[in-house]
Amino acid sequence: MTTHDFVPRGVCSRAIHIELEDDGRTLRSVSFEGGCDGNLKAIGTLCAGRPVDEIVALLEGNTCGRRPTSCADQLTRALRAAQAEV
Repeated sequence: MTTHDFVPRGVCSRAIHIELEDDGRTLRSVSFEGGCDGNLKAIGTLCAGRPVDEIVALLEGNTCGRRPTSCADQLTRALRAAQAEV
């Protein structure tokens, strides 16, 4: 297991904490600091155990209100950054 911390930009959450399986292809768990607590816990539950590529395909480009990004979109960026470090 590898852990990664990511500072999102343009959203309410202040940090995203990721645990990937050793191969870097599967998300073990994710947690967010700040943001919409219930929604972000749900995203974490729904994404845990899924392949990173599947999560990115589902959530990349998701927006929040008038913002050009969202916590879900920032998660996809965090996952790609974490994969680059594995």
